Amino acid sequence: MSRLLNERFPRSNRYHPDWVIARASGGANALWLTEWLCERLDLAPGMRVLDLGCGRAMSSIFLHRELGVEVWAVDLWFSAEDNLECVRDAGVSQGVHPIHADARALPFAAAFFDAVVSIDSFPYYGTDDTYVPYLARLLKPGGVLAIAGAAVTRELDEVPAALRGWWDPTMTCLHSHAWWRRHWQRSGVLEVTHSEAMPDGWQLWLEWQRVTAPDNRAEIEALERDRGENLTYERTVARRLDVAIDEPITSIPPSYRRFPLLRDDR
Repeated sequence: MSRLLNERFPRSNRYHPDWVIARASGGANALWLTEWLCERLDLAPGMRVLDLGCGRAMSSIFLHRELGVEVWAVDLWFSAEDNLECVRDAGVSQGVHPIHADARALPFAAAFFDAVVSIDSFPYYGTDDTYVPYLARLLKPGGVLAIAGAAVTRELDEVPAALRGWWDPTMTCLHSHAWWRRHWQRSGVLEVTHSEAMPDGWQLWLEWQRVTAPDNRAEIEALERDRGENLTYERTVARRLDVAIDEPITSIPPSYRRFPLLRDDR
């Protein structure tokens, strides 16, 4: 029962390790990252929160149980039906709503949410320059966008020797907290209030892998070699500015008119 106990995360420690491991959906303990991120948030009971890329809804259940917010648990890869079963078993179906949706095609009205949080998933869909304005429309002016997850300590021009053998091209989506600050700030729709790396985050990353995926030797050995030089966790928090954001263009009405194709056509 001492598995996954950490004095830094007293709220997370209350959750049974078998449940936490069973609901794992990636390379991080979603409870630890959610609790760490919430240190920088001012969430109050009854607020509407979008948990974007929620995986198996562990973070969504945590947010509702610990902070009393109403959560829309959205994921593309994991089943909403499975998440709904888990939500019901946790006794929080009145406050957590699982939805299967693509982060780039979200079924919500503008200014619906008080906050959008994303735990260890945002880099996989949120690096596009046009994505932040698209997502920020769903926030009320003054609402919060907050992410926490895997990161690099600085932008990498090439794969460091310690990470070779594990790193693959898709990991170029991982960025430093400084990159996220700059990326969001330049969007013109967000004001970044916090952006930082987790001290010794690589150690928590390594501990999680050793407990949940001990056969994943490539990642474990990469973390052991790297020792935090390049890999960490980061959190970035921003407030939506009170500026107009255009609705996304989803289609353009047809307006075909016939013209001669060539100059000498009659």
